Amino acid sequence: MVVEPAPRRTTARYPLAFPTHLAHHPPVSAPAESISDWKARLAGRFIVFDGPDGSGKSTQFHKFTDFAIARGVTVCEVREPGGTAIGEEIRRVLLDHRTGDLDVTAEMLLYMASRAQLIAERIAPALRRGELVLADRFVSSTLAYQGAAGGMNLDDIRAVAAIACRDVSPDLTVIFDVTEETAASRLSPLLDRMEAKGAEYHRRVRQGYLDQARRDPAHYLVIDANEDAKSVWSALVEQVGLRLGAK
Repeated sequence: MVVEPAPRRTTARYPLAFPTHLAHHPPVSAPAESISDWKARLAGRFIVFDGPDGSGKSTQFHKFTDFAIARGVTVCEVREPGGTAIGEEIRRVLLDHRTGDLDVTAEMLLYMASRAQLIAERIAPALRRGELVLADRFVSSTLAYQGAAGGMNLDDIRAVAAIACRDVSPDLTVIFDVTEETAASRLSPLLDRMEAKGAEYHRRVRQGYLDQARRDPAHYLVIDANEDAKSVWSALVEQVGLRLGAK
């Protein structure tokens, strides 16, 4: 009899995969009849959780990680920028107020450099092993922040992404859409450099995400994140299940 290894969460050696104040939810119990179906649909997939600052995506990200593990899926969870030793150094430069004003092209290239290392070191190997890769942000963030909000040409960003990402792309990008007012009410008063860019900037970020979803509805899923966390979670599981064919 062959005994399959227990599902697990793969983590990095360096401190930090996610902000320390975002604790994981307790594992979500799974009805027996749904376990095998979810496992078949999620294994080997690459799913991105994205959206404006304050959208609550990271809370849902952690909950979905535990949901997948409870259904027998080995999960590789990563965040951007960061997720590798090199990426974490780049993250400190990008988000620290002491960095000052970065040229938007330099900013975009730093995000892409972190992403390239993350793909080479963690994402591509995990996909080859048949794991579910869950990413907190990806190219969709660069298109929204440095593109739609920062004024960079979107085709230029996509051209650099093609080099940085090689042939790796998400099966599904989930956008947690939230109004600027709701997002602002959820943000910590201790904002990082990107969060502190102002209301108009974040309005353009939100529109940038929605434009991406309209352009590529087959690979994007928009979730209304203005509701309470429980309602958002219910919508997330239902809609991801429908998209990936899980019951």
